[in-house]
Amino acid sequence: MPMAQVPNLVPAMPELFLAVIIMVLLMFGVFQKADGAEGEVKTARLTSWLTVICLGLAMMMVINVGAARVLVFGDMFISDSFAIFCKILILIGAAGTLIIAQGFLTRHEMARFEYPILIIFASLGMMMMLSANDLISLYVGLEMQSLSLYVLAAFRRDDARSTEAGLKYFVLGALASGMLLYGSSLIYGFAGSTNFDQLAELFKQAGDQGANLGVIFGIVFILAGLAFKVSAVPFHMWTPDVYEGAPTPVTAFFAIAPKIAALGLFMRVMVGPFGELVAEWQQIVVFVSIASMVLGAFAAINQKNIKRLMAYSSIGHVGYALIGIAVGNEAGIHGVLVYLAIYLVMNTGAFACILCMRRGDRMVENISDLAGLGKTHPLLAAAITVFMFSLAGIPPLAGFAGKLVIFMAAVDAHLYGLAVIGVLTSVVGAFYYLRVIRVVYFDSLEESLDTPVEKELGAVIGITCLIIVLFFLYPSPIMETAKTAAASLFAG
Repeated sequence: MPMAQVPNLVPAMPELFLAVIIMVLLMFGVFQKADGAEGEVKTARLTSWLTVICLGLAMMMVINVGAARVLVFGDMFISDSFAIFCKILILIGAAGTLIIAQGFLTRHEMARFEYPILIIFASLGMMMMLSANDLISLYVGLEMQSLSLYVLAAFRRDDARSTEAGLKYFVLGALASGMLLYGSSLIYGFAGSTNFDQLAELFKQAGDQGANLGVIFGIVFILAGLAFKVSAVPFHMWTPDVYEGAPTPVTAFFAIAPKIAALGLFMRVMVGPFGELVAEWQQIVVFVSIASMVLGAFAAINQKNIKRLMAYSSIGHVGYALIGIAVGNEAGIHGVLVYLAIYLVMNTGAFACILCMRRGDRMVENISDLAGLGKTHPLLAAAITVFMFSLAGIPPLAGFAGKLVIFMAAVDAHLYGLAVIGVLTSVVGAFYYLRVIRVVYFDSLEESLDTPVEKELGAVIGITCLIIVLFFLYPSPIMETAKTAAASLFAG
């Protein structure tokens, strides 16, 4: 009797490593003797730092997997340069948000060992999503991420706003998952396959005939499900409430890693199996992109809570990223990947600054609470200025480079209207970013924020500030790596 062939596990080694680490850390947390509240905090902090180290090791494994396109597990799992690039961003984002969360979790009696394990669980789901080469494996990864995020949103059990945020996210997330599943079933019913490579070949052979109406309906439902995950208009309604209600470190995580993963998945699905049907889905993505940019620019103007402001800001940034997906070619995807790398740095730094907004053990979230910060915390005020200018896309900061690459790709693809709307909404968006800077430097001081800034927050703010300011001097590492990653998505 012939021996069963052992599958090639190397491409999935980072995911397998994280799965094992989750089980090890769960056992470690359960069996660690925690004497009272102080012992529980020590266990939680130790688990958090062990998680950060493990995320770093997983990133090393991702880099060492190799850039070659490899399919494993019955062609349901793919490893290529595109997946590697996005996975590295996700792991950096997860580790960064875990580091800046330490002080908050301790002060608000949320320091429990389950928190970092949920972060690592969500990261594993995101990595599986990005390596999905089949609608079934895509859904498994997506749900693994989503279930962890529902729990994280409601992690602060004694806070009604946090519980409400978790419930809203769960109900609307279930609806989006249902739409995605229904779209997948339509694709399977009308095309006869859920495998990305087989679907791509099928639509290629169809040529000028295009896809039948059932497949197009399936694509529309899949687009709706994915649009919810990236919080694009008109599926954005959960974002401001969940961002405001969830604990601030959880909001930071939501704004960074899941957003990058969902946009990476968006690119994988639209360019991979449905790349030949770009004419059928392009106008939908163009509409969603324009709607997201316009709503993100205008809805944030009257916001008084900084977390709600960042929620509408993230909706606007998703709109800019969708411009590159609407372009539908290698240059467009390259632009999105560069934009996501810069978005990761900008938002990590911005949320680290928001976590510095506290008086005693109480977090303050109103933009007006930043009044007089320029006098009392000059370095923190300078950092906030850098992040706000960069988010607004003002040269020569990194945010400008991200938008420039996206808009140039749209112009080269003759999507002039999309590029013009992108520039105009950037101008409108600059108003509310500059309003934050005005409050920081020109409003009169009422009550000072606490000093000094925690070491972890200070380190993250300093590193992200330097990257944003010095990006234009040496942009080639991100630019070239993103170019290789974009090319690998079209190589299949």
